[in-house]
Amino acid sequence: MQIATWNVNSVRSRLEQLVAWLDRESPEVLCLQETKVEDGAFPMEAFTALGYSGVISGQKAYNGVAILSRLPLEDVRVGFDALLADEAALALAEQKRVISARIEGVRILNLYVPNGSSLRSDKYGYKLEWLACLRRYLDAQDNDGDPLCMVGDFNIALDDRDIHDPKRLSGGIMASEAERQALRLALDGRLEDVFRVFEPGSGHWSWWDYRSGAWDRDSGWRIDHIYLCEELRERATGCVIHKAVRANEKPSDHAPVVVTLQWPPEGDDDEEQDGDGWAA
Repeated sequence: MQIATWNVNSVRSRLEQLVAWLDRESPEVLCLQETKVEDGAFPMEAFTALGYSGVISGQKAYNGVAILSRLPLEDVRVGFDALLADEAALALAEQKRVISARIEGVRILNLYVPNGSSLRSDKYGYKLEWLACLRRYLDAQDNDGDPLCMVGDFNIALDDRDIHDPKRLSGGIMASEAERQALRLALDGRLEDVFRVFEPGSGHWSWWDYRSGAWDRDSGWRIDHIYLCEELRERATGCVIHKAVRANEKPSDHAPVVVTLQWPPEGDDDEEQDGDGWAA
C-alpha cells in the first residue's frame, strides 16, 4: 500500500497536475493539505474518474484537508473535537486542518500544522497551542488501538538536517526549539519519521519558497512528513520525495512524499486482494 501526502496550495489551481500525478503514480491513498476550497466546490469528480473516493474538510481561500483513497474509507473524523471535548479543541476546530479515516485497518491522520508566521506573531502562540492540542489528540487516539500513520505539512524542520542553511535559519520560525520540542512531545516516542529510516542525511527537501529563487538554488526545507507507529514502520519498504513535481509550470511550493508499506500483513485475506498491486 502506498500512502502519499501533498500540500497542493489550492486543489483547483493544481487540479491538472494532481490528476496527471495520480494517473501516473496511482497511490492507494493521497492526503492533501491547503486545498483552499469549501466542501461544496471541491472538484471530486476529477478524482472519482480515476477510481478515488474522498473525504474533505475545507474552507474558502485558506487551509483545508482531504483524503483520497482507492480503498474503502471508514470511521471518518474531522477536527480535534472529534476526539477531544475540551474548550481549546473546540476553538481550534474553526480552522480546517485535521481529518482522519480508517483504511484497511490503518488509521490515517492528515494534518496541516499552522505556519506560525514569525516568533513575534500571535500566530506563533496559536501554533504552539495547536501542537499541544495535537499531543492530547494523539493520547486519545492511542485508546483506539489502530495502527497509526500520521502525515501532512508540519511546517516544522524537526532538526538541522531538514534545512538548507541551518546556521542562518535554526532558531527562527519553523525551526525554533519551542516548535521542535512541541512536536517531539506530541510524537512521544510512539511515532517515527519514516523518511529518516531510509534517508538519514541532509539535502532532501519537500518545500521550496516561491520567493528568492529558492527552487533554482535548491534552497529547501523538509517540512512534509510521514510518521508511523512501530507496527507500520516495521512494514515500510521505502519513503521518497517526488521532487520533480516542483519543477512543473505554476507548481505548488511543496512536493509529494510517498511511503510504501507491506500491508495488510502476510496471511491476512491475501486471496481477497484485487490484484492491482496495493499489497506487497
